[in-house]
Amino acid sequence: MSSPTDAAHLTETRVGSKELLRGHFLHAFRDTVRLPDGTQASREYVIHPGAVMVVAELPDGQLVLERQFRYPVQSVMIEFPAGKLDAGEASLACARRELLEETGYTAKQWARAGVLHPVISYSTEFIDIWFARDLTAGQRQLDQGEFLDVFSATADELLQWCRDGSVTDAKTLTGALWLQNVRSGAWSLDWVTV
Repeated sequence: MSSPTDAAHLTETRVGSKELLRGHFLHAFRDTVRLPDGTQASREYVIHPGAVMVVAELPDGQLVLERQFRYPVQSVMIEFPAGKLDAGEASLACARRELLEETGYTAKQWARAGVLHPVISYSTEFIDIWFARDLTAGQRQLDQGEFLDVFSATADELLQWCRDGSVTDAKTLTGALWLQNVRSGAWSLDWVTV
């Protein structure tokens, strides 16, 4: 059986590249590519180091969520805890660090659910999806200039917010999909104790 992504005839080949921006966080390029029909086109994209998101469940079944102002969309967003990978950092180490820094929680059990690509049209960003349970509350360690509220909600509340448009963040919507399928038994997770 072939993979659903087997489609070599759609591949574009880079023939040139120009750096547009090298910022503290983002690195942007404009490439010239050869299309499958032999013609050329431009592709602009951002290099991103990757990130993690944590679906953290409290002992009572509620979920750990955040409210954070996101400047590009000029709005306070409801999100699962998440953060960018540091250079050379393992995904689980990042998930553990981000959960502690942003929420103050540590977790004894972890499970990697999968990966998502939030903006495939213009970024290399990927986000590893982690589930965490057996949480212990502690002190947050926010980065300088980072402001967010931590709160908890039931899965039903989160799904209602996804339905009514209160949650529009792609990673949180994907986390909600995973959560719904894990809780229904349709998808399973392999838990490890750390």
